[in-house]
Amino acid sequence: MATVDSTPGARAAGQEAPPRWLFVDLDGTLLRGDLLWEGLTGLLHSSPLALLLVPVWLFRGKARLKQRLAEKVDVAPEVLPFRQSVQDHIDVAHRAGRKIVLASASPMRWVRAVAQHLGRFDGVLASEAQVNLRGPAKLDAIREMTQGQPFEYVGDSSADLSVWRGAAVATLVHRNARLERGLPSDSHLQWLDAHHRVAWMDYLREMRPVQWIKNGLVFAPLILAHQAADTTRTLATVVAFLAFCAVASAGYVFNDLMDIQSDRRHSTKRLRPIASGSISIPGALGLLAGLLVVFAGFVMFLLSPATTLMLVAYLVLTLAYSYYFKQQLLLDALVLAGLYTHRVLTGGIAADVTVSPWLLVFSGFLFLSLAFVKRFSELQILPEGHSQTIERRAYRSGDLTTVETMGLCCAFMSVLVLCLFVSGGDVIQLYSTPVLLWAMPPIMLYWVARIWMLAKRGELHSDPVLFAVSDRPSYVCGALLTIVVLVAARL
Repeated sequence: MATVDSTPGARAAGQEAPPRWLFVDLDGTLLRGDLLWEGLTGLLHSSPLALLLVPVWLFRGKARLKQRLAEKVDVAPEVLPFRQSVQDHIDVAHRAGRKIVLASASPMRWVRAVAQHLGRFDGVLASEAQVNLRGPAKLDAIREMTQGQPFEYVGDSSADLSVWRGAAVATLVHRNARLERGLPSDSHLQWLDAHHRVAWMDYLREMRPVQWIKNGLVFAPLILAHQAADTTRTLATVVAFLAFCAVASAGYVFNDLMDIQSDRRHSTKRLRPIASGSISIPGALGLLAGLLVVFAGFVMFLLSPATTLMLVAYLVLTLAYSYYFKQQLLLDALVLAGLYTHRVLTGGIAADVTVSPWLLVFSGFLFLSLAFVKRFSELQILPEGHSQTIERRAYRSGDLTTVETMGLCCAFMSVLVLCLFVSGGDVIQLYSTPVLLWAMPPIMLYWVARIWMLAKRGELHSDPVLFAVSDRPSYVCGALLTIVVLVAARL
């Protein structure tokens, strides 16, 4: 089997000039993903009830399904994750004056939009009416367009084998031994990428393990009730923590699927695995299903019914936030704060200890402040005169001062609640030297005030909890608070 250099446009010594016609597949080739799945995700976002009609459309044929999706969902070519090596290959062919055609099984409406956006194509072949332009049907359309002239075809999957067999030059996106074995031994074969990158680290990154630190809140009731030495309660809390990690990661995957379009328009979120195309939409759905299976395992063998109910409620609330509450003014911040407080309540139920009302009120105000500081940071980086943050947000640039005021008030209220707790009678029953707890309010006041000062300066560009993970003063504050509680309990 003849092969050539994988560098786009490169030719081996003595090799003839490439064919005049270059046909490029779209899904999985030029695009890191599949427009059919993009359309289904867009339908989930815009009209979830219409997903019930998908089996009906599919029953009438895949071409019918694609046409109906194209009628209901628009694609945004400017934010789609294109594969750079294929784009480079097209650019080389364009400079050489070759005839370049985008040939895809996706609906004509979507494929034409992509071709017009890139501006490198002389023609488009795509699925229309009752014709699903895939495999032999695509080869027939290519032969009709070229009138039997030789052509090069760039593809990525087994569906392209019949087209490659009829091509003068078969170009693979990356080396694939299985596909190469499916081609005749005399095929003129080349590839654009030498290796296919395994995305295991992308799957791990999509699960956002760094976010699992938030789930550590489930240990707060156990520790503050001074029951950490109880092995049974501690093990139950550890299991709840691990199950929470699975549920929370499932929520992150669903959120990224819902926000795929807006994330692609964001300066940093566009690098997330799903938005960037490092993980395909089917791959993300598989990851989501896997995480739910892990959670089901916890439910069946390790979790108590009460803890299971709390985790299911958290998952439902997370999904509702991603789909609805995230777009609602103020409700988004309230739900975010509630999700943090829910972790605390779950920890109390898992450990079978009473959760102090003071702890719930304190955490409610604190996390509501952090939710507002996150929105404040998003609003602050908007260009002047911009009406909204990013897609699926209800805040405007004019809301900046109001959000700041509410966030600061909540921060100071959390410190006030902490002061009321320290001055109350409950601490006498739990702490040998409760007066030492008065060191906690100024530490907390310093931390929340510093977070807001950094946000005001434009130095806080992410989730404040994640910022604290890499912030040395935050570690110092956390250590000091821990020491104060331990010393007050034992002296």
